[in-house]
Amino acid sequence: MWAEIICGLVIYKLVRRFFHDDEISDDDTFGSTALFSVAHRLEKLYGGKAYVGLRIPDADTSSRQDIDLVLLTKGQVVVIGVKNLSGIVTITSDGSWVCEAGKHHTTQTYPDPLVDVKKQASVLVSYLEQRGVTLLEGNLSCKVVIPNPNFRTTHAFPSEEVITYEEWKHLKPVSRSTLSGWVKGAFCTGKEMHESSHQKLNFILATAPMWDRVELKGSKIVLGEFLEFKGKQEDTLALKQIKRSKVDRISIQQTSMLGFAPSRLQVRYSYRDYRSEGRSGSESKEVTVRSSTEVLFQPRDSTKIKKFKLSSLLSISLSA
Repeated sequence: MWAEIICGLVIYKLVRRFFHDDEISDDDTFGSTALFSVAHRLEKLYGGKAYVGLRIPDADTSSRQDIDLVLLTKGQVVVIGVKNLSGIVTITSDGSWVCEAGKHHTTQTYPDPLVDVKKQASVLVSYLEQRGVTLLEGNLSCKVVIPNPNFRTTHAFPSEEVITYEEWKHLKPVSRSTLSGWVKGAFCTGKEMHESSHQKLNFILATAPMWDRVELKGSKIVLGEFLEFKGKQEDTLALKQIKRSKVDRISIQQTSMLGFAPSRLQVRYSYRDYRSEGRSGSESKEVTVRSSTEVLFQPRDSTKIKKFKLSSLLSISLSA
Protein backbone atom coordinates (compact mmCIF):
# COMPACT_ATOMS: atom_id res chain seq x y z
CA MET A 1 0.00 0.00 0.00
CA TRP A 2 2.75 2.44 0.98
CA ALA A 3 4.62 1.60 -2.22
CA GLU A 4 1.51 2.49 -4.26
CA ILE A 5 1.10 5.79 -2.43
CA ILE A 6 4.76 6.72 -2.95
CA CYS A 7 4.60 5.77 -6.64
CA GLY A 8 1.43 7.82 -7.01
CA LEU A 9 3.08 10.89 -5.46
CA VAL A 10 6.13 10.52 -7.70
CA ILE A 11 3.96 10.25 -10.83
CA TYR A 12 1.88 13.26 -9.70
CA LYS A 13 4.98 15.42 -9.21
CA LEU A 14 6.39 14.38 -12.59
CA VAL A 15 3.12 15.12 -14.41
CA ARG A 16 2.68 18.42 -12.57
CA ARG A 17 6.25 19.46 -13.39
CA PHE A 18 5.77 18.57 -17.06
CA PHE A 19 2.45 20.29 -17.64
CA HIS A 20 2.72 23.07 -15.03
CA ASP A 21 6.31 24.14 -15.41
CA ASP A 22 5.89 27.63 -14.03
CA GLU A 23 7.98 27.46 -10.88
CA ILE A 24 7.20 30.93 -9.64
CA SER A 25 4.59 31.28 -6.92
CA ASP A 26 1.59 33.59 -6.75
CA ASP A 27 3.37 35.51 -3.97
CA ASP A 28 6.17 36.41 -6.40
CA THR A 29 3.75 37.84 -8.98
CA PHE A 30 1.17 39.35 -6.60
CA GLY A 31 2.84 42.73 -6.10
CA SER A 32 4.19 43.23 -9.63
CA THR A 33 0.92 42.31 -11.30
CA ALA A 34 -0.89 44.81 -9.04
CA LEU A 35 1.49 47.58 -10.19
CA PHE A 36 0.63 47.01 -13.84
CA SER A 37 -3.07 46.75 -13.06
CA VAL A 38 -2.96 50.15 -11.34
CA ALA A 39 -0.88 51.62 -14.17
CA HIS A 40 -3.28 50.46 -16.87
CA ARG A 41 -6.31 51.79 -15.02
CA LEU A 42 -4.74 55.21 -14.45
CA GLU A 43 -3.81 55.48 -18.14
CA LYS A 44 -7.40 54.63 -19.05
CA LEU A 45 -8.83 57.14 -16.58
CA TYR A 46 -6.52 60.11 -17.16
CA GLY A 47 -4.61 59.40 -20.35
CA GLY A 48 -0.91 60.04 -20.33
CA LYS A 49 1.68 57.36 -19.78
CA ALA A 50 2.47 55.26 -16.70
CA TYR A 51 6.05 54.09 -16.15
CA VAL A 52 6.35 51.04 -13.89
CA GLY A 53 9.28 49.71 -11.89
CA LEU A 54 11.74 52.60 -12.19
CA ARG A 55 15.21 52.39 -10.59
CA ILE A 56 16.35 56.00 -10.43
CA PRO A 57 20.02 56.73 -9.60
CA ASP A 58 20.38 58.50 -6.25
CA ALA A 59 23.50 60.67 -6.29
CA ASP A 60 23.47 61.11 -2.51
CA THR A 61 23.65 57.39 -1.73
CA SER A 62 25.29 56.12 -4.96
CA SER A 63 22.48 53.58 -5.23
CA ARG A 64 19.18 53.10 -7.04
CA GLN A 65 15.86 54.37 -5.70
CA ASP A 66 12.98 52.06 -6.51
CA ILE A 67 9.79 53.80 -7.66
CA ASP A 68 6.66 51.69 -8.14
CA LEU A 69 4.98 53.94 -10.67
CA VAL A 70 5.22 57.38 -12.28
CA LEU A 71 2.17 58.72 -14.10
CA LEU A 72 2.90 61.48 -16.63
CA THR A 73 -0.08 63.51 -17.85
CA LYS A 74 -0.20 66.86 -19.64
CA GLY A 75 -0.27 68.70 -16.34
CA GLN A 76 1.31 66.42 -13.76
CA VAL A 77 4.10 64.07 -12.81
CA VAL A 78 2.63 61.79 -10.15
CA VAL A 79 4.94 59.54 -8.14
CA ILE A 80 2.85 56.64 -6.87
CA GLY A 81 3.52 53.96 -4.29
CA VAL A 82 1.25 50.93 -4.65
CA LYS A 83 0.56 49.06 -1.39
CA ASN A 84 -1.39 45.94 -2.28
CA LEU A 85 -2.14 45.13 1.36
CA SER A 86 -4.67 42.53 2.43
CA GLY A 87 -5.71 42.66 6.07
CA ILE A 88 -6.36 45.09 8.90
CA VAL A 89 -3.93 48.02 8.95
CA THR A 90 -3.14 50.14 12.00
CA ILE A 91 -0.80 53.12 12.20
CA THR A 92 1.89 53.34 14.90
CA SER A 93 3.12 56.49 16.60
CA ASP A 94 6.08 56.77 14.21
CA GLY A 95 3.79 56.52 11.15
CA SER A 96 4.58 52.90 10.29
CA TRP A 97 1.80 50.71 8.91
CA VAL A 98 1.16 47.39 10.66
CA CYS A 99 -0.86 44.89 8.60
CA GLU A 100 -2.50 41.94 10.35
CA ALA A 101 -3.72 39.21 8.02
CA GLY A 102 -4.58 35.54 7.79
CA LYS A 103 -6.18 33.12 10.18
CA HIS A 104 -3.03 33.17 12.29
CA HIS A 105 -3.16 36.98 12.53
CA THR A 106 0.35 37.37 11.15
CA THR A 107 1.61 40.95 11.30
CA GLN A 108 3.99 42.76 8.99
CA THR A 109 5.28 46.30 9.50
CA TYR A 110 5.93 48.77 6.68
CA PRO A 111 7.65 52.17 6.91
CA ASP A 112 5.26 55.07 6.29
CA PRO A 113 4.52 54.65 2.53
CA LEU A 114 3.78 58.35 2.07
CA VAL A 115 7.17 59.32 3.52
CA ASP A 116 8.81 56.76 1.23
CA VAL A 117 7.08 58.03 -1.90
CA LYS A 118 8.00 61.65 -1.09
CA LYS A 119 11.64 60.60 -0.78
CA GLN A 120 11.36 58.84 -4.12
CA ALA A 121 9.89 61.99 -5.65
CA SER A 122 12.84 64.03 -4.36
CA VAL A 123 15.29 61.63 -6.00
CA LEU A 124 13.30 61.74 -9.24
CA VAL A 125 13.32 65.56 -9.27
CA SER A 126 17.13 65.58 -8.93
CA TYR A 127 17.44 62.99 -11.70
CA LEU A 128 15.22 65.01 -14.05
CA GLU A 129 17.27 68.15 -13.35
CA GLN A 130 20.46 66.26 -14.20
CA ARG A 131 18.88 65.36 -17.54
CA GLY A 132 17.80 68.92 -18.27
CA VAL A 133 14.22 69.20 -16.99
CA THR A 134 13.11 71.31 -14.02
CA LEU A 135 9.53 70.75 -12.91
CA LEU A 136 7.39 73.79 -12.20
CA GLU A 137 5.71 74.20 -8.83
CA GLY A 138 2.42 72.33 -8.88
CA ASN A 139 3.49 69.86 -11.57
CA LEU A 140 4.65 67.19 -9.10
CA SER A 141 2.59 65.24 -6.59
CA CYS A 142 2.89 62.06 -4.52
CA LYS A 143 0.22 59.43 -3.96
CA VAL A 144 -0.18 56.06 -2.27
CA VAL A 145 -2.73 53.75 -3.91
CA ILE A 146 -4.24 50.76 -2.11
CA PRO A 147 -6.01 48.62 -4.76
CA ASN A 148 -6.72 45.52 -2.65
CA PRO A 149 -10.42 44.95 -1.77
CA ASN A 150 -9.37 43.11 1.39
CA PHE A 151 -7.72 46.21 2.87
CA ARG A 152 -9.31 47.36 6.15
CA THR A 153 -8.46 50.22 8.51
CA THR A 154 -10.07 52.61 10.98
CA HIS A 155 -7.43 55.27 10.29
CA ALA A 156 -8.46 58.41 8.41
CA PHE A 157 -5.88 59.03 5.69
CA PRO A 158 -5.47 62.38 3.88
CA SER A 159 -7.68 61.71 0.86
CA GLU A 160 -5.55 63.67 -1.60
CA GLU A 161 -2.44 61.64 -0.74
CA VAL A 162 -3.61 58.12 0.18
CA ILE A 163 -6.13 56.54 -2.19
CA THR A 164 -7.82 53.69 -0.30
CA TYR A 165 -9.63 50.86 -2.06
CA GLU A 166 -13.04 52.42 -1.46
CA GLU A 167 -11.91 55.60 -3.23
CA TRP A 168 -9.94 53.69 -5.86
CA LYS A 169 -12.92 51.61 -7.01
CA HIS A 170 -15.08 54.72 -7.51
CA LEU A 171 -12.69 56.54 -9.84
CA LYS A 172 -14.29 57.10 -13.23
CA PRO A 173 -13.02 58.39 -16.59
CA VAL A 174 -13.44 62.14 -16.86
CA SER A 175 -12.25 64.90 -19.18
CA ARG A 176 -10.03 67.70 -17.90
CA SER A 177 -12.84 70.20 -18.41
CA THR A 178 -15.08 68.32 -15.99
CA LEU A 179 -12.51 67.50 -13.31
CA SER A 180 -13.81 68.45 -9.93
CA GLY A 181 -13.66 67.73 -6.23
CA TRP A 182 -11.69 64.73 -5.02
CA VAL A 183 -10.79 63.43 -8.50
CA LYS A 184 -9.14 66.70 -9.43
CA GLY A 185 -7.21 66.72 -6.17
CA ALA A 186 -6.18 63.12 -6.57
CA PHE A 187 -4.27 63.11 -9.84
CA CYS A 188 -4.77 66.22 -11.96
CA THR A 189 -3.82 69.32 -10.02
CA GLY A 190 -1.07 70.81 -12.16
CA LYS A 191 -1.17 73.35 -14.96
CA GLU A 192 -0.59 71.92 -18.41
CA MET A 193 3.06 71.65 -19.40
CA HIS A 194 4.56 73.05 -22.55
CA GLU A 195 4.47 70.39 -25.26
CA SER A 196 8.29 70.32 -25.60
CA SER A 197 8.70 69.77 -21.83
CA HIS A 198 6.12 67.01 -21.88
CA GLN A 199 7.85 65.25 -24.78
CA LYS A 200 11.23 65.51 -23.07
CA LEU A 201 9.82 64.08 -19.83
CA ASN A 202 8.36 61.17 -21.78
CA PHE A 203 11.74 60.49 -23.36
CA ILE A 204 13.62 60.69 -20.03
CA LEU A 205 11.20 58.39 -18.21
CA ALA A 206 11.09 55.92 -21.11
CA THR A 207 14.90 55.65 -21.12
CA ALA A 208 15.38 55.74 -17.33
CA PRO A 209 16.70 52.59 -15.61
CA MET A 210 13.93 50.10 -14.85
CA TRP A 211 13.56 46.62 -13.47
CA ASP A 212 13.50 43.83 -16.02
CA ARG A 213 10.16 42.09 -16.31
CA VAL A 214 8.89 38.69 -17.33
CA GLU A 215 5.33 38.04 -18.45
CA LEU A 216 4.01 34.59 -17.66
CA LYS A 217 0.95 32.72 -18.81
CA GLY A 218 -2.17 33.70 -16.94
CA SER A 219 -1.51 37.46 -17.13
CA LYS A 220 1.15 37.34 -14.42
CA ILE A 221 4.11 39.72 -14.38
CA VAL A 222 7.29 39.64 -12.31
CA LEU A 223 9.69 42.56 -11.90
CA GLY A 224 13.32 41.87 -11.10
CA GLU A 225 16.64 41.17 -12.81
CA PHE A 226 17.15 38.72 -15.64
CA LEU A 227 20.32 36.73 -14.99
CA GLU A 228 20.87 34.10 -17.67
CA PHE A 229 19.53 31.20 -19.71
CA LYS A 230 20.22 27.63 -18.60
CA GLY A 231 19.95 24.50 -20.72
CA LYS A 232 21.72 22.43 -23.31
CA GLN A 233 24.93 23.97 -24.62
CA GLU A 234 23.53 24.20 -28.14
CA ASP A 235 20.60 26.28 -26.89
CA THR A 236 22.56 28.57 -24.56
CA LEU A 237 25.03 29.29 -27.37
CA ALA A 238 22.14 30.24 -29.69
CA LEU A 239 20.74 32.54 -26.99
CA LYS A 240 24.14 34.08 -26.24
CA GLN A 241 23.44 36.67 -28.95
CA ILE A 242 20.81 38.21 -26.66
CA LYS A 243 22.69 40.96 -24.85
CA ARG A 244 21.13 43.57 -22.61
CA SER A 245 22.98 46.43 -24.32
CA LYS A 246 21.47 45.51 -27.69
CA VAL A 247 18.16 43.73 -27.01
CA ASP A 248 15.17 45.07 -25.09
CA ARG A 249 12.41 42.52 -25.70
CA ILE A 250 12.26 38.76 -26.07
CA SER A 251 9.06 37.02 -27.22
CA ILE A 252 8.46 33.31 -26.87
CA GLN A 253 6.20 31.61 -29.39
CA GLN A 254 4.98 28.11 -28.69
CA THR A 255 3.42 25.63 -31.04
CA SER A 256 1.83 22.40 -29.90
CA MET A 257 -0.03 19.63 -31.66
CA LEU A 258 -3.03 17.79 -30.24
CA GLY A 259 -2.58 19.56 -26.90
CA PHE A 260 0.90 18.18 -26.20
CA ALA A 261 3.66 20.42 -24.89
CA PRO A 262 6.00 21.58 -27.69
CA SER A 263 9.54 20.21 -27.76
CA ARG A 264 10.93 23.36 -29.42
CA LEU A 265 10.26 27.06 -28.90
CA GLN A 266 10.71 30.03 -31.21
CA VAL A 267 12.47 32.87 -29.41
CA ARG A 268 12.25 36.23 -31.18
CA TYR A 269 14.34 39.12 -29.86
CA SER A 270 14.06 42.76 -30.88
CA TYR A 271 16.99 45.14 -30.99
CA ARG A 272 16.89 48.27 -28.89
CA ASP A 273 16.39 51.58 -30.73
CA TYR A 274 17.83 54.41 -28.64
CA ARG A 275 16.39 57.00 -31.04
CA SER A 276 12.77 56.13 -30.26
CA GLU A 277 12.32 56.58 -26.50
CA GLY A 278 13.95 53.24 -25.74
CA ARG A 279 11.36 51.25 -27.68
CA SER A 280 12.18 48.21 -29.76
CA GLY A 281 13.51 48.87 -33.24
CA SER A 282 12.21 47.29 -36.39
CA GLU A 283 15.09 44.79 -36.56
CA SER A 284 14.59 41.45 -34.88
CA LYS A 285 15.99 37.94 -35.07
CA GLU A 286 14.74 34.51 -34.14
CA VAL A 287 16.26 31.32 -32.78
CA THR A 288 14.76 27.94 -31.96
CA VAL A 289 15.60 26.19 -28.68
CA ARG A 290 14.37 23.26 -26.62
CA SER A 291 11.31 23.84 -24.45
CA SER A 292 13.29 22.58 -21.45
CA THR A 293 15.51 25.71 -21.58
CA GLU A 294 15.29 27.63 -18.30
CA VAL A 295 15.55 31.25 -17.20
CA LEU A 296 17.24 32.40 -14.00
CA PHE A 297 15.59 35.52 -12.61
CA GLN A 298 16.05 37.52 -9.41
CA PRO A 299 12.63 38.94 -8.40
CA ARG A 300 12.45 42.42 -6.96
CA ASP A 301 12.41 42.45 -3.13
CA SER A 302 13.54 38.82 -2.94
CA THR A 303 16.86 37.27 -2.00
CA LYS A 304 16.01 34.00 -3.72
CA ILE A 305 16.80 33.39 -7.38
CA LYS A 306 13.86 31.91 -9.28
CA LYS A 307 14.18 29.34 -12.03
CA PHE A 308 11.40 28.50 -14.44
CA LYS A 309 11.10 27.06 -17.90
CA LEU A 310 11.16 29.31 -20.93
CA SER A 311 7.97 27.57 -22.08
CA SER A 312 6.08 29.16 -19.14
CA LEU A 313 6.85 32.68 -20.40
CA LEU A 314 5.24 34.94 -22.97
CA SER A 315 7.94 37.62 -23.02
CA ILE A 316 10.95 39.13 -21.28
CA SER A 317 11.66 42.87 -21.27
CA LEU A 318 15.20 44.01 -20.50
CA SER A 319 16.21 47.41 -19.15
CA ALA A 320 19.25 49.06 -20.70
